[in-house]
Amino acid sequence: MANTGAANNNTNGTVVIHQKDILNVTVNSLNPESNLLFNGNKNVGLNNLSTRGGYKVNENGFVNLPLIGDYKIEGQTIEEAQTEIAKRLSAFVKSPVVDIQLLNFKISVIGEVNKPSTFIITDENVNLLEALGMAGDMTVYGRRENVLVIRTENGRRTMNRLNLNKVESMDSPYFNLKQNDIVYVEPDKSKAVEYSQSTRLAPIVVASISALAVLAAVLLRR
Repeated sequence: MANTGAANNNTNGTVVIHQKDILNVTVNSLNPESNLLFNGNKNVGLNNLSTRGGYKVNENGFVNLPLIGDYKIEGQTIEEAQTEIAKRLSAFVKSPVVDIQLLNFKISVIGEVNKPSTFIITDENVNLLEALGMAGDMTVYGRRENVLVIRTENGRRTMNRLNLNKVESMDSPYFNLKQNDIVYVEPDKSKAVEYSQSTRLAPIVVASISALAVLAAVLLRR
């Protein structure tokens, strides 16, 4: 399975930068001209993801930045990258302060929720309960005791089910969501029974309507 290339969290929840991530990199220093040069030169647009442009990490893990050029950023945390880029920029500008934000950190919530969708997370920090809140919470059919989180890391897909009725679920490594996680809320059995009953009743209703139509046609001809 191919690498999704998006930034993921490591085991302690710190975001790590990967291939194909799109970064908003801003620099503030004592050189206003350098700030404008750096901050105004984004190399990729995000269309529906964001109105801002960003710097894209290429398939080799490099990002091309003004003044610095190609910089190997893959595998670094946000904090490590900010520190190292500021260090390299200090050769060109005075007292640079670097801020990096991921623009493509997203999660999807599907199944028995009121507003299933894909959500862009601006601060790279969201847990399962917050994600369900973004999706309008579960419907009356949603199974809180069996919420599935699907995760892809380094080309490997894993799945884990959490029981949100138990406080222990907050200790699961799947409770805090990572880039590209998919949350699936399973329907309970009552919905399956209701659907089955509706399916069985549908032919009876259709047949009854058809019989009434035939009877009406006969009466109208008299």
